Amino acid sequence: MSYEVYMHGQILGTHSFLLKGDFLRPDEYSELSAKYFLPGGETGTAATVLASLGVKVKIDGTHIGTEVAPLLKEFYKDKSVDLSSLYFDPDYEGLMDYVVIAGLVRSPMGVFQSLYEPGAKRRWSMPKEEDIANCKVAAIDPFFIEATQATAELCVKHKKPFVTIDCKHDSYLHRNCAVNVVSKECTGSPEYCGKTPEEIYELLTETTDGLVIITAGEKDMLYGRKGQPVKRMKPFPVEVRSTLGAGDTFKAGCVYGLLQGFDDDALVRFASACSAIAISRFPLPLYPPTMEEVTKLLG
Repeated sequence: MSYEVYMHGQILGTHSFLLKGDFLRPDEYSELSAKYFLPGGETGTAATVLASLGVKVKIDGTHIGTEVAPLLKEFYKDKSVDLSSLYFDPDYEGLMDYVVIAGLVRSPMGVFQSLYEPGAKRRWSMPKEEDIANCKVAAIDPFFIEATQATAELCVKHKKPFVTIDCKHDSYLHRNCAVNVVSKECTGSPEYCGKTPEEIYELLTETTDGLVIITAGEKDMLYGRKGQPVKRMKPFPVEVRSTLGAGDTFKAGCVYGLLQGFDDDALVRFASACSAIAISRFPLPLYPPTMEEVTKLLG
């Protein structure tokens, strides 16, 4: 299958549990209103959203195994997502997480830290150069050390613009990105402790020619480029059902905007609209934003 976008990063199976009432409290019973096992991860979710927007995508990154591989193959069999570069490990169930959700609050659980323990088997693939050479736009999750670096270097070599997430100002990915979407997970790190969002914006924009977007949940996002005054945008107001996948959907919107050649203002508005639609429903993989819905929200 031909494709327009190449994505390298987290692809996993997500067990999600939506609560009827408030979030979990110690020693108290909680009633579930819904539960699902669906494709997830930053790359997996973004690929689902891009496919819904009519984009052809090829994904690579996390190794898939006996539990996750059948899920992905069944889910994507009628979607424009190419799984052919994924490595199947028959001795591995595949990476999975477990997420409890109640409106604006969610708690993800998993075994991600064990992937990086001394002596742990590497559970991700190195990028294939031909995959990157044949795409128009790429997206890279910053989680897989040498594989992440190699993906970014191949994008630079083949002059493929790429979107990344939560990369700090002194990283190779940030310096060479077309778009870096930075969330509270990054701005709240010790490296930026005590700095205002505006000060972090200055640090980030000084060290790349790409577009920097700093998101802050329901608060104003900041965005702009080197030498430009900071711009602000309020997220679109919607009734929140679940925030699971909101950031991954925003990333997908940025990839779409980059692919279509949107200017910075249009790209940020489009990504924000995609994310707003995503948080208004559950589960996101079964009801991803459509182009009709995004266009309607943009007005």
